[in-house]
Amino acid sequence: MSTTTVAGRMGALARAELTLLGRSKATLVAAVIVPLALPFSVRGAVDEMDLEGAGLTVGTVILPAAVGFSLLFAVYASLTTAYVTRREELVLKRLRTGELRDREILVGAALPASGIGLAQCLLVAVGSAVVLDVGAPSAPHLAVAGVLLGIVMCGALAGVTAAFTRTAESAQVTGLPMMFVSMLGSGITVPLEVLPEGLASVCELLPLTPVIALVRGGWTGDLSGSEALGDLATALAWTALAVFAVRRWFRWEPRR
Repeated sequence: MSTTTVAGRMGALARAELTLLGRSKATLVAAVIVPLALPFSVRGAVDEMDLEGAGLTVGTVILPAAVGFSLLFAVYASLTTAYVTRREELVLKRLRTGELRDREILVGAALPASGIGLAQCLLVAVGSAVVLDVGAPSAPHLAVAGVLLGIVMCGALAGVTAAFTRTAESAQVTGLPMMFVSMLGSGITVPLEVLPEGLASVCELLPLTPVIALVRGGWTGDLSGSEALGDLATALAWTALAVFAVRRWFRWEPRR
């Protein structure tokens, strides 16, 4: 009778979604392998940056970058594809005829991707501490808040993207703007500290920028109380806006 509770219903849906995720080799590779490999690809570019002048090290650049890659690929991209695929296969429509409520369907389907993203963030944190000698975070509460907010935000943004995506194949295209803008402007591949001040001010308003700032600040300890509150407020505002957009525009019927 556990499936008659909210936790039981969402747990059953999460297990089913995890099974389907395991059957999609391409999605599984993109969600698990790619985010762990990408940080190594930016190491050469990071070594050439003037990090000392910005008060950063290779470790405090690579670690938040790895977290950002995990959020984008393991959570945002894979979940966008999952939402669109389940909708086009009429899975979401059938689920709505049962006990599951709309928010339970969306959250339950997001749990496997969110779990993978969280596990990767923990893995890269431990790996960076060993390989890049970044040590333990100076303000772990900021790093934890950044990762958790990032997972929730990316899940909600995936729902927004899925609302405007027609097919599972096109999901690989509709998600690219968010991914490219985030990688280039949110401090993932290029820290905002090394950008021109005007450009950095614009990039601070991007969705994932406060998440990366909180994660980096959690390790460096250089984030002041007012800056941390500002980043938290920005991240919460983007998350609330994304949740509103999902409730307003998410499609449960196939788009023809």
